[in-house]
Amino acid sequence: MKVYLDNAATTPLAQEVLEVMLPFFNEKFGNPSSIHQYGREAKAAIEKARKNIAQMLNAAPAEICFTSGGTESANMILQGAVYNLGVKRIITSPIEHHCVLHSAQSLSEKVRIEYVELDEKGNMRYEHLEKLLADDTHKTLVCLMHANNEIGNITDIERVGALCSKFNAYFFSDTVQTVAHYPLDLQKIKVDFITGSAHKFHGPKGTGFVYMRSGILLKPILQGGSQERNLRAGTENITGIIGMEKAMSLCYSNLNEDMDYIQGLKSYLLQSIKTIMPDVAVNGNDKTESLYTVLNLTFPPKEHAEFLIYNLDMNGIAASTGSACSSGSDAGSHVLKALKIPADIGSVRFSFSRYNTIAELELVTEKIKEMFSVKVE
Repeated sequence: MKVYLDNAATTPLAQEVLEVMLPFFNEKFGNPSSIHQYGREAKAAIEKARKNIAQMLNAAPAEICFTSGGTESANMILQGAVYNLGVKRIITSPIEHHCVLHSAQSLSEKVRIEYVELDEKGNMRYEHLEKLLADDTHKTLVCLMHANNEIGNITDIERVGALCSKFNAYFFSDTVQTVAHYPLDLQKIKVDFITGSAHKFHGPKGTGFVYMRSGILLKPILQGGSQERNLRAGTENITGIIGMEKAMSLCYSNLNEDMDYIQGLKSYLLQSIKTIMPDVAVNGNDKTESLYTVLNLTFPPKEHAEFLIYNLDMNGIAASTGSACSSGSDAGSHVLKALKIPADIGSVRFSFSRYNTIAELELVTEKIKEMFSVKVE
């Protein structure tokens, strides 16, 4: 049996999503910018998807711009904030996704970058954020993710949004791990930008979006045609957009049931592993204020613990040490480093979806038991 527990990296495409995408590969293949019936048909499908996605987020269709995913979206926001909105300071945290951290660092000659302090569990210190915001009158962009992709910590973005509003700062929240996994009411949250990526919720890879609050207009980072209201040049990925809307719709139509089921999987695996290895530690928050889809564990420093991911893979179990975007880097997880967790011990991120089962988790527990030669009395 193969077990896939790396859903924070990417999720399998839902069959229902594939079915709605297929016609746009062959029958409805028109270019949305063409004025004939093939083009009009494609354009109408894109605008219907935009309207439906906006409705699910309680936003206006004009506030949704389709992109290739989270990385392009974050770059568009940060570069636009600096070059178009006059931002002179970026406040972020040391555990943001690299698409935010590296994008911010690339702008360091143009802006000052400041980092919010974290507690020992990796939670942002809100009082420090307020102090940073109050200490400077320069136009500021706050970049704080809704939920961390490695340890699962959830930030109170309503609270952050209120602070940003109080000090007239722009607020961008990377919601790639929470779009379609949590309800997001963008009329209630004082956020100026959010991002989404379809492959995180059983949609296709290479498709995402930026939400940009009405009244804010960024210049494109891709030059060319006038697609996406002059915000993102290039022929639209119509199959991806159609698939993303369907995947998002499926998730939100079954949200409460899926949340309860996946939280049950996470709790079951944690309890099962702790039964055989009580000294396993949870990285980040335990149950409250944590993504129900992510469980990051540090195993006791026993022989060969650092090869745990490799051994899991050899047994048909897919998990990870952190962000897939850092694969190939020998620097280790910047998130665990920020939490002062040593890089040379066995830390594993298990991440779940509605397609996982208890039987799979029983197998995972049994394999871990064998790897560590645990004897249960």
